[in-house]
Amino acid sequence: MSLKEFLDRGQIKTHKTSKQEIENLFKIVERDLTDARSGVSPDWRFGIAYNAALKLCNILLHAEGYRTGHGSHHIYAISVIPTILGNDKKDDADYLDSCRKKRNIVEYDCVGGATEEDAEELIEFVIEFRDSVIKWLKKKHPEFI
Repeated sequence: MSLKEFLDRGQIKTHKTSKQEIENLFKIVERDLTDARSGVSPDWRFGIAYNAALKLCNILLHAEGYRTGHGSHHIYAISVIPTILGNDKKDDADYLDSCRKKRNIVEYDCVGGATEEDAEELIEFVIEFRDSVIKWLKKKHPEFI
């Protein structure tokens, strides 16, 4: 689906970003990666790493001139990954969507839904995803780097 189709459905809205806004989001990503490595429970480590991944999705959207709309914003932020970065990133979007569901369980329903391995895997994913986003920004939107 194209970004215009997401826009027409009300899932995203137009947004004018700035270099400062993108820098601030990257600072959140770095803070969250640091905090996700701390000695808190695996559930919290997982949730913090997930937050970092979500901020990277927002960076992609903002750089393209959009932001998520109201309601289900996590789903739409994740859904645009293949649209923006290419269909070869569909597995990344699928993985993050599964993380979104797990994060909802550990945030709202029960303790112990994320293991140490889950947290570590997501942290490693976020590091690689961050590098992909930076590479994409340098190529497509160097004004924000």
